[in-house]
Amino acid sequence: MSEVSDIGVEKLVRVYVKIRTKQKELSAEYDKKKEDLDAQLRKIELALLQHCKDHEVESVRTNSGTFFRRVKTRYWTDNWEAMHRFIVDNHLPDFLERRLHQSNVKQFLQDHPDKVPPGLSVSSEYAITVNTKGAKKK
Repeated sequence: MSEVSDIGVEKLVRVYVKIRTKQKELSAEYDKKKEDLDAQLRKIELALLQHCKDHEVESVRTNSGTFFRRVKTRYWTDNWEAMHRFIVDNHLPDFLERRLHQSNVKQFLQDHPDKVPPGLSVSSEYAITVNTKGAKKK
């Protein structure tokens, strides 16, 4: 790979760190602006919900658009052991989202190399990690 030797790894790492730093700055700036806009939207949503309640309506059409209220329900558990037991006992695997916990699967496969779960797919690739001088591991 002549491109690396032409540019030099020192410069590549320096530019990499500079780009990554800029990405973090832009991301922080975006997050702050988005947080402000989300707060404004939430205030408006609360006002529109109050309008629906006050006028006993489910939706309102305006020249700018239509808004409506709906019931939004979320579910969670504070007792994962009991929930897991319930799911297993009642054969309800669809209670869970379909994704694997990466580090738990990795650990299982390391501990039980002869027990590969059916249907398991694995993909590995090299990746680069760049630490700045004096960077501390968390």
